[in-house]
Amino acid sequence: MLFLETLIGGLLAGTMYSLVAIGFVLIYKASGVFNFAQGAILLFSALLLVTLHEHGVPFALAVLITLVALILLSMLIERLVLRPLTNRSPMTLFMATLGVSYVIEGVAQGVMGANVHALDLGIDDVPVFIGELMISQFDLIAAITAGLLVGVLALLFNKTRIGISLRAVADDTRAALSIGIHLNRIWQIVWAVAGVTGLVAGMLWGARQGVQFSLSLVVLKALPVLIIGGFTSIGGAIVGGLIVGAGESLGEAYIGPLIGGGITPWFAYFLALAFLFYRPAGIFGERAIERV
Repeated sequence: MLFLETLIGGLLAGTMYSLVAIGFVLIYKASGVFNFAQGAILLFSALLLVTLHEHGVPFALAVLITLVALILLSMLIERLVLRPLTNRSPMTLFMATLGVSYVIEGVAQGVMGANVHALDLGIDDVPVFIGELMISQFDLIAAITAGLLVGVLALLFNKTRIGISLRAVADDTRAALSIGIHLNRIWQIVWAVAGVTGLVAGMLWGARQGVQFSLSLVVLKALPVLIIGGFTSIGGAIVGGLIVGAGESLGEAYIGPLIGGGITPWFAYFLALAFLFYRPAGIFGERAIERV
């Protein structure tokens, strides 16, 4: 029973990692940019939401204002920073997003302060029982939220013209341009959707560990998820998050006591290294094929 509870608790917690990783996947799949600023976007969303609410704005209206602000911010980053750097090297684009990350954090700290804020979503982190299994209510609702978000994204990218265009751009950008797909419009839409996923992740992570500037470091938890699941697959982000979450929980419970505990901060990277040796592109990643 302990093994099953630990496994299920880890799987549910892993969906929190998946929420962060999905934002990376969307932008990388559409434009090949590894957007390090996703963590700062996540922090900005949680900080803006809690600041508005603390100044008397009703919670629902604060969420709506934050949503609009996140979409505009994401589209501005694409328009003003990334688009002028089109066709530059991946390292240049990565450094640009790294710079954007620090600018967002600095401006947010200057405008909204550096205090730690509590974000109450009305979800208590209390145990609930399903049969004899005890799991966290917060983790359960976070997992349901992640599932709903993935379902909406799956419908958007598989059943709509926008989604078909995105997949065409991801498969072959030049071919997509030749058939009239407006590349800049697709990038703007993808960045806006990534901003929405950043808001959802920011709300849940902010409620879990408080809204503070270290919240942006949650982006580091997304890296092993992306390595394991693959950088171009939303399904891979989900599976990678589940593997990382379950691996951390089981490792802490069964391996931790043998080596003194405290393995949670690095065990996900150990798993990612193992995957790099045997499947560098990740479980759902696309293998690069070069003609020699």
